[in-house]
Amino acid sequence: MERFQIRTDLALEARESVGEGAESIHGVRMEEYTIPTSEIHVTKVMIESKNGARMIGKPMGTYITLEAPNLLEPDEDYHAEVSREIAKHVKSLIPGIRHEKSILVVGLGNREVTADALGPRSVDNLLITRHVMEQFGPAAYDKDKMHKISAIVPGVMARTGMEACEIVRGIVEQTKPDVIVAIDALAARSTKRLNRTIQITNTGIHPGSGVGNHRNALTEESLSIPVIAIGIPTVVDAASIVNDVLEKNQLPLFTGELANFYVTGKDIDEIIKKLSFTISEALNQAFDM
Repeated sequence: MERFQIRTDLALEARESVGEGAESIHGVRMEEYTIPTSEIHVTKVMIESKNGARMIGKPMGTYITLEAPNLLEPDEDYHAEVSREIAKHVKSLIPGIRHEKSILVVGLGNREVTADALGPRSVDNLLITRHVMEQFGPAAYDKDKMHKISAIVPGVMARTGMEACEIVRGIVEQTKPDVIVAIDALAARSTKRLNRTIQITNTGIHPGSGVGNHRNALTEESLSIPVIAIGIPTVVDAASIVNDVLEKNQLPLFTGELANFYVTGKDIDEIIKKLSFTISEALNQAFDM
């Protein structure tokens, strides 16, 4: 029987799938620590060689994963702490963030499908400044310097007839931002990471890859400017759940029709509302000079 292949957008899970040999992969380094006050566990996976990228199955670059066990709780102080941690790592990945930049935020996903609406909903609460800065400069915000923030929700190809990458490329050519920050819902292998894990990476993003829809990537190679990606897994491949159970019971792995089904939380509407606000607050903090 053909071995089941996991589907995951998380570099941390891709590394874990390699097994014990992951520790000795040339060109892959990992750092991790836990913040005692919030129990947020931070893992940084750095893929520094083509061999490491091939073994892990992810492009070369830095992947920062925040595992926040209480992210689903209605605790505003906790969400604020998660936002601060996200902001810190986003700033660490944007080149020259201490100088004024033109930053384009891209909210990927389908607003009409709740589990896929993380990107569009996050854009809704961003502080957009480019139009004001173009006309009045930072004095309009009573500041000496400020980033120019613009945003776009390109939608999905079924509605627009265009790839998100095509739309973003056209905007990049016209507005010439210095960096893109893309937000998207991801797919995970483990249910314990569902809606509790944030991945931040400087490798860009491949819309739909976690659920088997391979679209044109938003990367520095395709857009000629750095692309920082932020994602939270909101769905799990149903076949992954079944196979985890089978593996624990030492039964044959399943490769059937469940590979086409995805599972999300029953209260996903409220979850997306909370998570999108947490991300938008993080970006507002990261872009504040």
